[in-house]
Amino acid sequence: MQVLKGAEVSAKIKEEVQGLLASVEGPAPKLAIVRVGERPDDMSYERGAIKKMENFGLRVQSYVFPGDIGDAEFKEHFAAINRDSDVAGILLLRPLPGQICESDIEKMIDPAKDLDGISPANIAKVFAGDESGFAPCTAEAVMEVLRAFDISPKGKRVTIVGRSMVVGRPLSMLMLKANATVTICHTKTADLEGTCRNAEILVAAAGRAKMLDKRFVGQDAVVIDVGINVDENGKLCGDVDYASLDGTASAATPVPGGVGAVTTAVLAKHLVRAALAGK
Repeated sequence: MQVLKGAEVSAKIKEEVQGLLASVEGPAPKLAIVRVGERPDDMSYERGAIKKMENFGLRVQSYVFPGDIGDAEFKEHFAAINRDSDVAGILLLRPLPGQICESDIEKMIDPAKDLDGISPANIAKVFAGDESGFAPCTAEAVMEVLRAFDISPKGKRVTIVGRSMVVGRPLSMLMLKANATVTICHTKTADLEGTCRNAEILVAAAGRAKMLDKRFVGQDAVVIDVGINVDENGKLCGDVDYASLDGTASAATPVPGGVGAVTTAVLAKHLVRAALAGK
C-alpha cells in the first residue's frame, strides 16, 4: 500500500508559493489568526499554522481573546482586524463560544481575506465552481494530495463520509468540478459499509475515531483520511483504522502526517493569492 505523505505534498505547495511570492511587492503577506478561548485543538492548529507560515517566508500574527468575551466586543475587535490593510488574510478558529453569533462573523469577514472559505460569498463560489473564491483549506488539501500523487478523480466513483460545510459538502463540489461521480454518506446512510466499499476513492471526514476499517474499503481503493481524533490510548488517529488497510487499499493517507500537514500549506497558498489579488 502506498503511503500518501502530507510532507511531500506540502513541499510541492511550498515551491508553488515561493514562485507566487516573487510577484508580491513590499513585505511578505500577513496572516491574522483569530482565536477565542483556550481550546487545545485550536491552539494546536494555531501552532502548526504559525510554524508553516514562517517556514514559507510569510508573516503571521495571532489575535487571542478570552473565552468569555461578549458578542459586541468581539465583533468590534474583529471588524478592526478585517479592515486592517496590513492583513492580507484571516483564519478564524472555530467553533466560537456560544455567546458569539458565528453566522454574523461569517457575514462580516471580507471575502477577499477569508482564506478558509467561511463567508457566504466564498461558499457560493465553491458551489458554483468559481475558482476565484477560497474553498475551505481542508477540502482543498484533499484535492492537493490527489494531485500531488497523480491520482485523478475524473470518471471515478468517489464516496465522502461526512456532510459538514468544513469538508464534506465543499469537497463534494471540488470533486464534481474534477469530473468525479460523488456520493455523500452520513449517519443515516443505509448500508454505509456497502456504499463505501463501492468507492474507488474513499474520503473519511466523519470525525469519529477509527470508524472505518477494511470492511468499508474496496479492493485497490484510495483512502483519504481527514479525521483527527484521539484514541483510547491518547494517541492521534484518523477516522480510518489505518493498520487494517494493508492488502485492501492501494494507497492511503496516514494520521498524523497526512491531510493535516497539507491543510496549513493550502492556507499559505491562499494567503499569497489574497495578497496578489489585493495589489
